[in-house]
Amino acid sequence: GKDSIRYYNKVPVEKRVFKNLQLFMENKQPEDDLFDRLNTGILNKHLQDLMEGLTAKVFRTYNASITLQQQLKELTAPDENVPAKILSYNRANRAVAILCNHQRAPPKTFEKSMMNLQSKIDAKKDQLADARRDLKSAKADAKVMKDAKTKKVVESKKKAVQRLEEQLMKLEVQATDREENKQIALGTSKLNYLDPRITVAWCKKWGVPIEKIYNKTQREKFAWAIDMTDEDYEF
Repeated sequence: GKDSIRYYNKVPVEKRVFKNLQLFMENKQPEDDLFDRLNTGILNKHLQDLMEGLTAKVFRTYNASITLQQQLKELTAPDENVPAKILSYNRANRAVAILCNHQRAPPKTFEKSMMNLQSKIDAKKDQLADARRDLKSAKADAKVMKDAKTKKVVESKKKAVQRLEEQLMKLEVQATDREENKQIALGTSKLNYLDPRITVAWCKKWGVPIEKIYNKTQREKFAWAIDMTDEDYEF
């Protein structure tokens, strides 16, 4: 496949197709093209006979974009917080990357970065356990003292626990995201195959900051989509 990425797939075909494939393989070496009489120009001419403006690239772009929109509808839960919604977006993008066969080798630093992230998660769990103990103790004091000061302490401890719970969830979502996408290149489809209006509409609908999905270069490239798209856009 493209960039010498090996691609495995199994599809049922008609008997005639199978026989033709056997014929195409006759008298060929492993390095020879299977479809040696077909090129992009011939394919695109055929596609444009079927529909004006249709090319192999347009077909692939449409397939990727419609898949993203369908996956976002299925995966996004309204009550999720922003980190969880970003995970849902990346999972939808991952489905597109798999469809387009955008694979990559796991980064050389992957194991080390995952170990560092796990250390942060463990430390955050310890902090949360301490905070919960402090809250329990403050509640016990408030039952005895029953004054405004102890009630204020309880509220402060509650907020500290909630803040640490959110931080822990964000780290755990990050770990899940990294693990799931270690062999998938999300950037290729995002930059070249997905209609950016789908992403912009999704961000606006669910209150996800666009900079959480697109970096500075991508935001500049897709400025037209960011300016013109509202949350009700359908591809």
